[in-house]
Amino acid sequence: MSRISRRRFLHRSAIAGAALSGLPRWASSQEEEAFVGGLINRETEAAIDKGFEYLAARQQDDGSFGRSGYSRNVAVCAVSGMAFMSAGSTPMRGPFGENVSKCVDYLLKHAQENGFIIEESSSSHGPMYGHGFATLFLAEAYGMTMRIDIREKLAKAVRLIIETQNEKGGWRYQAQRHDADLSVTVCQMMALRAAKNAGLYVPNETRDRCVEYVKKSQNADGGFMYMVHGGSSSFPRSAAGVVALYTAGYEGKEIQLGLDYLMKHLPRGATSPGHYYYGHYYAVQAMWHAGGSRWKKWYPAIRDELVKPGSPHHPREDGSWMDAICPEYGTAMACIILQMPNNYLPIFQT
Repeated sequence: MSRISRRRFLHRSAIAGAALSGLPRWASSQEEEAFVGGLINRETEAAIDKGFEYLAARQQDDGSFGRSGYSRNVAVCAVSGMAFMSAGSTPMRGPFGENVSKCVDYLLKHAQENGFIIEESSSSHGPMYGHGFATLFLAEAYGMTMRIDIREKLAKAVRLIIETQNEKGGWRYQAQRHDADLSVTVCQMMALRAAKNAGLYVPNETRDRCVEYVKKSQNADGGFMYMVHGGSSSFPRSAAGVVALYTAGYEGKEIQLGLDYLMKHLPRGATSPGHYYYGHYYAVQAMWHAGGSRWKKWYPAIRDELVKPGSPHHPREDGSWMDAICPEYGTAMACIILQMPNNYLPIFQT
């Protein structure tokens, strides 16, 4: 059975087993084929499959990824594992079940006694980014397996996030309470929501303080600034800000203002500014939650930008998508973005 047909089998099984639970809140059964199967077309499936082949080949025996630069980085490992899970694989189950299990084992191995998940020898823009993505991935894996060894280290990782939230309600690069920025804050908020979904305790106060921090980061144009003491809006962190509010279960005008800002950055196949995959990882989630005309416009636009020949973001011959961090990161993020209509990961179903 080809990997493409396996993905279709997994998709049909998920729909049959979970009814509409895998669809966005706005969808109906009549829309399932149009908004899931119809959006991930054959060209897109082929690009995803080739991306997976690249990722699987780049995974080391210990579960880490890459051979230079950001090799062995826990965030790259986590997003790669999430990419495989976005196709329906779970630890030791599915076409990439073994790859997912290796990711789990690698991250558990690098969880320190205080809960901090880090590979200190690897390059990192900020250790709390890695910790946040690693915690998010482990929370998703725990919800699929209920393994005690995952829960024990996940609980410590969650506790570290809770205890390092600063007085403004956010987090920054280090596991300390001294400062905060929107980007790192959103990463921790996603991790905490995933952990709560999996049954771990997360104080409502932690969530509420985070929501207030994110709201204070919004500019009058609907976009979001980097830090609350001021600054211009940008697409990547604005996408992250909207998703943080959705993830927290917040409902308010700030979300609609943020979505209006993001729609001004609808993908059009042109060269984009920095943090491209990071921005679109959050933007596609924001539009998935928004649904309706926003989703109908956004997904085909980003799909074509990532898949169509001639696009500056088209995958390379080896199946990878290049990013300044490393191709493993770019490839994992692209595969997650393209598979958003699958909606297999609980964190995307909030």
